[in-house]
Amino acid sequence: MPATATQETVESTIVEAIAKLGPEPEDVTRDATFESLDVDSLDLVEVAQVVEEEFGVVLKGEDMEKLNTVGDAIDLVVARAS
Repeated sequence: MPATATQETVESTIVEAIAKLGPEPEDVTRDATFESLDVDSLDLVEVAQVVEEEFGVVLKGEDMEKLNTVGDAIDLVVARAS
């Protein structure tokens, strides 16, 4: 059963998933761009898989292409989950 997708749970999950890819957790803020974190499209696919497993929200390639910041990803997942 997917976890409840609140702003806090989604942010925590996405920050943790991105930090596992290499960036320091303190650098993974809502305003951080994926480019500044050196997170590429393949890394975002991994983050999307974590989001789907945790919250049951499917993010497609075209969704991921529109994301520039960590906050964009958090807002999209929260919107899709509600």
